[in-house]
Amino acid sequence: MSDFTSLPDLALRTNRAGVIAASDESFEERENLINPWAPRFAEHTFGPKGQEYDGWETRRHRGPGHDWAIIRLGMPGVIRGVVIDTAWFKGNYPPFTSIEACRAPGYPSPAQLDSAEWVEIVPRSALGGDAKHELPVSDDRIFTHVRLNIYPDGGVARLRVHGEVVPDPTLLTGLTVDLAALENGARTVGCSNMFYSAPDNMLSPGLARNQAEGWETARRRDTGNDWAVIELAAQGVPALIELDTTNLLFNAPGETRILAIDHQGPEPLPPTDDPAWYELLPRTTLQPDTPHRFRLTPTDRSATHLRVDIYPDGGIARLRVLGSLTADAERDLNSRWLANTR
Repeated sequence: MSDFTSLPDLALRTNRAGVIAASDESFEERENLINPWAPRFAEHTFGPKGQEYDGWETRRHRGPGHDWAIIRLGMPGVIRGVVIDTAWFKGNYPPFTSIEACRAPGYPSPAQLDSAEWVEIVPRSALGGDAKHELPVSDDRIFTHVRLNIYPDGGVARLRVHGEVVPDPTLLTGLTVDLAALENGARTVGCSNMFYSAPDNMLSPGLARNQAEGWETARRRDTGNDWAVIELAAQGVPALIELDTTNLLFNAPGETRILAIDHQGPEPLPPTDDPAWYELLPRTTLQPDTPHRFRLTPTDRSATHLRVDIYPDGGIARLRVLGSLTADAERDLNSRWLANTR
């Protein structure tokens, strides 16, 4: 897999994205493009329009032109690569694709996006059937929408748009915000184990509907414990932690401990026995299937990273860290947002 696939999917349905328009969806609906699960297929499942597919499929073109679909990204950001998956489309996949992107303020309609400044981020590229195509992007601008073009028609199972989340600072500055929210720019930068599911899941929007939508580790057979390190959305002062074990009935951690550090610069994080780390939440008992909230002792001490230790193993559905941005963080967020304004 390419390095960019480890970055958040800005176009995932569960990350608040939506497919807002398409040129055609005669066979299969456009919304399938951003479903969070892997494409499914069952032979001989014929409906009124033929074999059913878990993807977006258009009619056969009988003249000039090509098909397209517009996706509103759930989280604005810098796109580092896209994955176009033609899983199960073997005789009806599009032979070529290209992708455009734009940045549009607010919540524009498809008609309003007609006048947006679209730029090509993936040039016309060949596709094969029943395959994942990883296409890197080398544009450092912030985008809010992408347009998937297929030439001339056919079916695409999934579109993944991986990148770095860049939040709109007007929605964060001067407010109490979730410093650990994926949609605000936080992400996991290290963990001991992600056998069942990835730790970024616990930073995702909304509530986890089942165990798979959180972070869950394998069962430990030693004397150690599992952990995850989260880079916060920006430097901030944490005030309240929510650690949710909902849906984890028999595999919730027995205890947790949370450390914090304010670490600037590109150097690696120091080991946890370094005095720069401080205890944000002491070792605390957790209950299964329970949203826990812990109000922290008021302090002006800021943090850029957290280390969540769970004892000895198990799963966390969601992690929220409510707090306020520092003045330096607000300045940096505003500078990055404005520097990428077209």
